[in-house]
Amino acid sequence: MALPNAYAQYNNSKVLTASPAELVLMLYEGAIKFCNIAIMALENNDIQKAHTNIVKVERIIDHFRMTLDMKYPVAEDFERIYKYLSERLVQANIKKDKEILEEVCGHLRSVRDTWKEVMRINGQKGV
Repeated sequence: MALPNAYAQYNNSKVLTASPAELVLMLYEGAIKFCNIAIMALENNDIQKAHTNIVKVERIIDHFRMTLDMKYPVAEDFERIYKYLSERLVQANIKKDKEILEEVCGHLRSVRDTWKEVMRINGQKGV
């Protein structure tokens, strides 16, 4: 029992001490993880688990959209990306479509990898 508690404390500490850039990276990682869980759930015909994890990805994307600072022109590009991903997630959830989820997961990986590169170029921790 002590091990799960220690793991939870480590994760909590990791979040509390992370830089804003690292927190964004963690959110991308979480979205990818939940997307993969949803894909596996669909493969196992576990519709409820797929739905639950698709909703988790939707919430992360919604958070990204709500926190965009539109005074920067690049924010408009991210808004378009996040809007598209949100629409595709709704379609994937309605249709329970694994291929749409794989597409979304691919886009999330691409954006995550770009974010990691930006962090590396700017000398941020976490890369």
